[in-house]
Amino acid sequence: MIITVIILVSLFSAIESQSRVKYCYVCRSRGSLGDCGDPFPWNQTTVKDLKGVEASPCPSGWCGKTIEGKEGDPIVATERMCLQRPPTDQEERCSETFFENKREPLFMCFCRGHLCNHSSSLFVNYGILAVMPVFTYLYQYLFA
Repeated sequence: MIITVIILVSLFSAIESQSRVKYCYVCRSRGSLGDCGDPFPWNQTTVKDLKGVEASPCPSGWCGKTIEGKEGDPIVATERMCLQRPPTDQEERCSETFFENKREPLFMCFCRGHLCNHSSSLFVNYGILAVMPVFTYLYQYLFA
């Protein structure tokens, strides 16, 4: 009975999250100017008070972040955006890449989900984190 409830709740959460409009943070800043860099301490509520940073609807559901420049450089540019199309392999990832004929590589991240481009660690699956305590309890209850 409990397993059935858990499965139904998980399925409902997955369906609900698929149907909801996804948003991405959209902004760009260089160095210490602007509010787009890392760390990114803002959330959907506090971003409303900032100039040049917004949470925008993203039809593809895929967000991105680029960092131009190396750590320690005086001017590091950070940009957060909605991707018009997902990566061809549909994989969330971060890596260095060459983009738009630039000589220096960019650090670029792709993620799928509501406001997922908020920080350096983009890929936390909150659904799994929410269900883990239930599975831990069930494991202890059934196998203890």
